[in-house]
Amino acid sequence: MYIIKVKGKAKIPDYIQLRDNDFVLIAYFRADRPLKNMDKYGLEGKEEALEKVINELPFGKIQALDI
Repeated sequence: MYIIKVKGKAKIPDYIQLRDNDFVLIAYFRADRPLKNMDKYGLEGKEEALEKVINELPFGKIQALDI
């Protein structure tokens, strides 16, 4: 699974994209909102680790998500 942080402009907020190994978009959510329904993506119980990755992730850089 891969993660990308997308920088918003003006009134559009920053977003996070989760992509599978074929780079197909599987989740798209605001970076500033609490993480919900992470069990749908196999990340249940890893919310704190994911939040840390999101905070440290540079904008526009795709990164393998290993948590």
